[in-house]
Amino acid sequence: MATVLRPLERLRAPRPSLHPGVTGSGSACCRCTLGAKRYLLTDSIVKLKEFQHKKMAIAYNLPGTKEIYFRNLEEKLTQNKLILKEELKNVLHLCQSREDVELAKTVIYRYHAENRNFSLGEYKFGPVFMRLCYELDLEDSAVELIKDKHLQGFFLDSTSFNILMDMLFTKGKYQSALEVLIEMKNQDVRFSKDTYVLAFAICYKLNSPESFKICTTLREEALIKGDIISRRASCFAVALALNQNQVEKAMSIFSQIMNPESITCANLNILIHVQSNMLESLIKILQDTLDRNLSKFVKRHAFSEEVLTKVREKLKDSPTLTARFDDIYGKLHINGHVTVYTLDALLCHVPRDKKSNTLLLNKRTVSRRTLQPLSRSLLTE
Repeated sequence: MATVLRPLERLRAPRPSLHPGVTGSGSACCRCTLGAKRYLLTDSIVKLKEFQHKKMAIAYNLPGTKEIYFRNLEEKLTQNKLILKEELKNVLHLCQSREDVELAKTVIYRYHAENRNFSLGEYKFGPVFMRLCYELDLEDSAVELIKDKHLQGFFLDSTSFNILMDMLFTKGKYQSALEVLIEMKNQDVRFSKDTYVLAFAICYKLNSPESFKICTTLREEALIKGDIISRRASCFAVALALNQNQVEKAMSIFSQIMNPESITCANLNILIHVQSNMLESLIKILQDTLDRNLSKFVKRHAFSEEVLTKVREKLKDSPTLTARFDDIYGKLHINGHVTVYTLDALLCHVPRDKKSNTLLLNKRTVSRRTLQPLSRSLLTE
């Protein structure tokens, strides 16, 4: 672990020389459409909608008002009475403002002090608090608590850290996100597949020799431990290596991607060829894309206009190759193989939740009350 902490710790203090983003990637990442917010985690992990539904249910089933409930909690805190698990769960779901969250933080500290030795296997409050901060735009409060030594063990799950890093990434606070990653490493919280996506994306956005070193070290450690590094995470690592002019490293990482058949991989492959001066092979790749007689139901490669502009710039000293490229470029446009999305947008694009399709397949077809087919029972209920 020490091999990672040394370069990581040197990045604790923000440095003026670190500029978020990369050259030519000024456009916002795509959430649903071009120009939407940058974010990395799927809805099935952040679970904001589920959290908000739970908030409504708890508020509805509360015996009295929220104000009375909070007043009673404040009295318990003053009288040093034991805070129950359900009380903490309720207060986290009843918060609607920054002031409410201040009370929730006090309750968290008291609850953790009373239960720090009995939390193993219990309900995980960390992700709930992070979703609350996500909803209310309180990322600073989230960072404060997750780094507080008095709460060590309260956030002992990767989901809490992942949601917070995603929140900071969405706000463009890449240096703060890196500090959370450092904290996660220092607290020995096991990295999940999503953690590596977030870690490499953050390093890619910082785009510095230091962040490249961190990304490379984390990746090497993950391979030694046998952790899963997804294609998505690897794409961020390749893009960062290219931005740092580490072409051989980019080629090495790209060659280890198990299934590089994606639009992002296709564009990264083009950039690898550009920076490696493999210009004949580059033209052949583009030509092969045109020559494929694909069904309209098969996903086709699409090349970013931004990436193709870099190709043309690279070929400017070779009139013959430029002429061949211009011919291919026109045909790529005609056949729908060119996209306006930047490479940055393609990298940050979040794939559709696989679970959503499963949920549709498992959708209830029988009414629980009448035991009749749902289409019929809806008319009577």
